[in-house]
Amino acid sequence: MDGLNRYCLLLIVGLVSSCSTYQPQALSTQPSLPDTIPHLVIDGQHHFPTLMAHPFDPTNGLDMDSVALVAVLNNPDLKIARDDAGVARAQAFAAGLLPDPQLAIARDISNTGGPGSVKAFSAGVSVDFLALMTYHANSEAEQAELKKIDLNLLWQEWQVVAQARLLYVRLTCAKQLQSLLESNRDLFVQRVNNNSVAVNKNLIGNDATLPDMAALQDVQRQLNELERQTNQNRHDLNLLLGLSPQAQVKLRDGASLPELNDAAIVEEIAHLPQRRPDLLALQSGFEAQDQRYRAALIAQFPALNIGFTRARDNTGVYSNGLGVTLSLPLLNRNRGNVAIEQTTRDKLVDEYQQRLDSANSDIHRILSERRINQRQLGEIQASLPHLTSMANNADTAWQKNIVDTLIVTGAHTTLLARQTEEINLQQAMLEQRVALLTLVGGDLPDQPNPEKN
Repeated sequence: MDGLNRYCLLLIVGLVSSCSTYQPQALSTQPSLPDTIPHLVIDGQHHFPTLMAHPFDPTNGLDMDSVALVAVLNNPDLKIARDDAGVARAQAFAAGLLPDPQLAIARDISNTGGPGSVKAFSAGVSVDFLALMTYHANSEAEQAELKKIDLNLLWQEWQVVAQARLLYVRLTCAKQLQSLLESNRDLFVQRVNNNSVAVNKNLIGNDATLPDMAALQDVQRQLNELERQTNQNRHDLNLLLGLSPQAQVKLRDGASLPELNDAAIVEEIAHLPQRRPDLLALQSGFEAQDQRYRAALIAQFPALNIGFTRARDNTGVYSNGLGVTLSLPLLNRNRGNVAIEQTTRDKLVDEYQQRLDSANSDIHRILSERRINQRQLGEIQASLPHLTSMANNADTAWQKNIVDTLIVTGAHTTLLARQTEEINLQQAMLEQRVALLTLVGGDLPDQPNPEKN
């Protein structure tokens, strides 16, 4: 029996020595977001080859792709998402493992045996054969689940890239609008000051100053609102890029807006299930659930546990035994789990179809909105030269005392409104392009350039 004791002791020591050990870790009490863009390691571990190949030089300011690059590499939420993906991979890995064999050891500790008696013992090993029967289905489910985890992470990265591009568009367009409003504010400030001088000289009445004062207040109101929006977008961008609220992120101007090929984009809808990470993730999730459903069906069969036992009684007689444990599928029969897995699979089918239908609808809606915006933008741009000429003529006529202040103010206010609408439409069309990049995936088909043919 001493040999058995030594064997058990060595087995326990070996198992314990292979276990992980505890390592303490402290939590920080201070914010860790940097004030400047940190050094970023660009490698082949990411899913955006176009972004990763984009020239990156933050000293000269960030363009749209550079902003997206910093976001995908440094976004705090993505760092947590990657940690969560690691946990999910570990859980999927654990779900696909076979159960360990069961070892049972017993020893007689009584001292009541007669002369010549020895201490009895028994040792046995048993294996769950039902787990072996469901191993293939569970293993296939594990592989599909791992693929789903990576695709869900990729889709979350897509969302961060899209949000970074949207904030870039809003901030650069806000800068353009701010410049326009400030120039008009200066114009109306000058007119208000001139009117005040004229009132003091009794050249005009107080009522003649009201149109310019109202126009100045309206422009200032727009600037105040724009300042609040810009402040919010600045903070959102800093947080998205993993930077402190005090960080100053310089953005380059000039987001491009090439003509898109609507017909080619519509044709890409048929390929969405092979391009969109969220749709691919749902496909992998369905595959994993289908395998779990198969495993649940296999588990309807009687649970079979087979074990081998070697024993010695107190007279020193050794014996070998074979034990079989078989469940009787009379009441449970795993019907509950089968129903759960089947219903879950049906739910995934409906979720996938809804996501596909929603993507198709969103793409067509954005393309329709883009055509409306293009038409309206063309009408606005066609009217701007005429409105600019009217404002200039009104200024000239006012200086010659041919028209009153109301007409001049109205001409400049109308021009400002159309110019503001032009910038807003251009921003909307840029945002629509960003949305299409996310919905379709990858680069969008551009209209062929006749000059290149």
